[in-house]
Amino acid sequence: MPARQPAHGRLRLPPGLRPCALLVLLVALTALSADWDFTLILQNAEKQHGNLGAARERIQAWGQLIDASVDLPEADKLKTVNAFFNRQLRFVDDSRNWSQADYWATPVEALIKAAGDCEDYSIAKYFTLRRLGIPAEKLRITYVKALKQNQAHMVLTYYASPSAEPLVLDNLIGEIRPASQRKDLLPVYAFNAEGLYLPGSSGKKSDTKKLSRWQDLLKKMRAEGFAIGEG
Repeated sequence: MPARQPAHGRLRLPPGLRPCALLVLLVALTALSADWDFTLILQNAEKQHGNLGAARERIQAWGQLIDASVDLPEADKLKTVNAFFNRQLRFVDDSRNWSQADYWATPVEALIKAAGDCEDYSIAKYFTLRRLGIPAEKLRITYVKALKQNQAHMVLTYYASPSAEPLVLDNLIGEIRPASQRKDLLPVYAFNAEGLYLPGSSGKKSDTKKLSRWQDLLKKMRAEGFAIGEG
């Protein structure tokens, strides 16, 4: 299990818990092609970043994990993917990692750096689980307040059914736990392809369309060689 890491310190909770003010950062989550060519992905990464060094092995390990996990039960897919990225990445905020206030890294970029912030952990886990066949409606990217750190934070949540208690995939705690056992996290809102969800509400509150930050991420991933739909 990785050492306890700081929560994401840059994200700020919307005043009065009004997530609509941050909708420019939300995304329409995307259907993924069944085929990822990791030979092409590595070639493109070397063209863009130069000699990958040890990062080549990390990206290859990611591809091998996907190949080995396709037929696993969903619970095992969650454990495998969560453990992989918590092990491969260390927490580094964007200002140090990318010299930017806010940067959404692709999984390849995160693995090249072997580092990322809470967004990057959640994005990498989301894409990998989607590639492993878990439907988008079972996954939500969730903004929370990490109470011990008094900071905003991002996790990936999994719903076995629409009414099920979510499981939390987090970089702060390696073990996947039901949300009721994460008293250190206060949900603010979550989103997926179907819309925006507020705490205590079972229905979507607004639509998340093709918004710029997510589209920029998808554009980068297509350039890396990932076959990804429009959303």
